[in-house]
Amino acid sequence: MLESDKTDHIKLLYWMMLTRAVDDRTISLAKLGKIPGTIFSQKGHEAISVGAACALSAADVVAPMHRDLGAYLVRGMTPGRIFSQAMARSTSPSQGRDVNTHGMGDIELGIIGYVSHLPQAMTVALGAAFSFQYRNEPRVALTFTGDGASSEGAFSESLNLAAVLKLPIVFILEDNQYAYSTPSKYQYAITDLAARATAFGLPGMTVSGNNVLDVRRTTIKAIHRARNGGGPTLIKANTMRMEGHALHDSAEYVPKELLDKWKAKDPIANYKKMLYEKKVLNRRTEKLLLEQINKEVSNGEQWAENSPYPDPSTLTEGVYA
Repeated sequence: MLESDKTDHIKLLYWMMLTRAVDDRTISLAKLGKIPGTIFSQKGHEAISVGAACALSAADVVAPMHRDLGAYLVRGMTPGRIFSQAMARSTSPSQGRDVNTHGMGDIELGIIGYVSHLPQAMTVALGAAFSFQYRNEPRVALTFTGDGASSEGAFSESLNLAAVLKLPIVFILEDNQYAYSTPSKYQYAITDLAARATAFGLPGMTVSGNNVLDVRRTTIKAIHRARNGGGPTLIKANTMRMEGHALHDSAEYVPKELLDKWKAKDPIANYKKMLYEKKVLNRRTEKLLLEQINKEVSNGEQWAENSPYPDPSTLTEGVYA
């Protein structure tokens, strides 16, 4: 049974399709030599970033990581600005200071720039949540981290302080089976990372990270709890990183049968299939979506390529230490 109206479901599909289209085009541009830095593929993670971001209100903030492109798009960052970031142009969120999702924040859009080393974004989002509580504002912070990062000290420290202070924050742990090239079995002995929440006195739950409705439904509940003084929640979203850690990584260490298993669980293909079965989506609507997305992506690419590189004389601007 579908839980919301037809337009709502088409919007969720649109955001996931746009996320993958921007991701695919960025990889193509990198292979053409138009992108000087590292590219992190989003493939397999679209339902998590889109589902979670769509649960936020306009006044809330989000601190995405490198596989949460959908959250940037949902919050209002255009494909053009994302491409310009990858191309190191002055029109990018970092004004050409970086060449991937690092530093790709925009406070006006409620996006906290990505901190390279996971799970350091958790501590920054924690500070935002504390400020909301201190000022008695009905706002929530949402942040993402990875399975490998859950073994880091800042992960435990963030959960502990958030629970003690009952901060309005939601943590989403994207369990994609690998931390760079290290499989889960070499990272931890427990069977479900959501159980780590219990040790710090906050609820932990597991969702299908390939089901956008499951992600959004659970995140909405967690945000409602946080906004109404109930404190933080840890949501573990199960998925699979379908490409290497970054474009330079062929991921030959990942068993082919594991990738084949998760390929059959593709979040976009399966959501689209369900919408067709429920008569929410038809060929005409899908065609219109594809045309709109292709136009947005192509226009964004052209805008980024026409954007200037940063003026070298501004190199030290924005440097505080």
